Amino acid sequence: MRLKVTACLRPALLAGLFAAAPAAAQVDSAALVTVLGRDTLALERWVRTPERVTAEAVVRSPRTTVRRYVLDLAPDGRMRRFEERTFDPAQAGGAPVRTDVYEAAEDGWTRTLSQGDSVATARVEAPAESLPWVDLVHWPFELVLMRARGGQGGAAPLLSGGRPLAYTVTPTQGGGWTLTHPFRGPSVAQVDAQGRLRSLDAAGTTRKVIVTRQPWVEIDGVATRWARADSEGRGMGELSGRGREEASVAGARIVVDYGQPQRRGRDIFPGIVRWGQVWRTGANRATHITTDRALVLGGAEGTLEVPAGEYTLFSIPEENGGWLIVNRQTGQNGTAYDSAQDLGRVRMRLAMTDELVEAFTIHADAVCGDEGVLRLAWDDTEFSVPFRVR
Repeated sequence: MRLKVTACLRPALLAGLFAAAPAAAQVDSAALVTVLGRDTLALERWVRTPERVTAEAVVRSPRTTVRRYVLDLAPDGRMRRFEERTFDPAQAGGAPVRTDVYEAAEDGWTRTLSQGDSVATARVEAPAESLPWVDLVHWPFELVLMRARGGQGGAAPLLSGGRPLAYTVTPTQGGGWTLTHPFRGPSVAQVDAQGRLRSLDAAGTTRKVIVTRQPWVEIDGVATRWARADSEGRGMGELSGRGREEASVAGARIVVDYGQPQRRGRDIFPGIVRWGQVWRTGANRATHITTDRALVLGGAEGTLEVPAGEYTLFSIPEENGGWLIVNRQTGQNGTAYDSAQDLGRVRMRLAMTDELVEAFTIHADAVCGDEGVLRLAWDDTEFSVPFRVR
């Protein structure tokens, strides 16, 4: 489901989606809609005063949850306390399934995490200027951006999962800002004259979401519908599941473990995956390949001998095919590519597919005798590399 706000929406639908915003007596209020391709991923709304932000969000992945937030601010604008309560919308009126609280303390923060009967408290060493970071929820970025408006950006310390997260904020031409996650990459934010978040384009990150500001959104009914879809097997699930290919080619057992991002109506090459840039060739954890026999990858344009063992695969897609990279490092996330660990690289061949491939897929197919081919398919594009078994 994707919420598309246009003038063509029927008045009744528009009224249901955008409920009345809080009274003008509030200092400020707004909402955000987050989409991934054709799918709406999250809705959130908040009310901000100089002393407090109260917010709600409904997020679809991996299962629908409703989150409620309270952030208390000191007179100097620093965060004093942050609380996130997570609810299961299928249990109307139920207690939170998880509560996460940060409170300012001397030389850092105290975090209290409650889940069921378990309560854990820990110290977190992070700057006093820290603000919260919540995956797939973006209203805290407005506070980050309003702070940046007073200067030229720089370090933006955030708190994530009991640890500090070193974001940076830099101005862009045209009055926007680049928010850079230390691992996932940069998002580009557009702001209004007051520094408030108008939109966020995360195409440069591993999340690839687009976030737009709206006056207000209705959440409860949407959460109920999304939870019902989950129970009927029609939910969004993981943003990128995990694929596994096990093949036998000329007596060699080849296993490929890889992340499977979904197309979701997007233009993949070169829209989501850019030509000429190193791609993790999947999602989340790096793509791993294991072979119990030596392989010779490539063809007339050059070959690479791969001894029996485990490796990771990266690639550089190009309009004429590009390169498949075999890397010695294993166990890492797909964003942690270290070229110094490369075993080598070989040319890939590019072909267009007759049908669109929704989920990124890798196959190792036997061809003839000791020959096989490794195929990487997504959207309307397939990259292939021939190989021989030693």
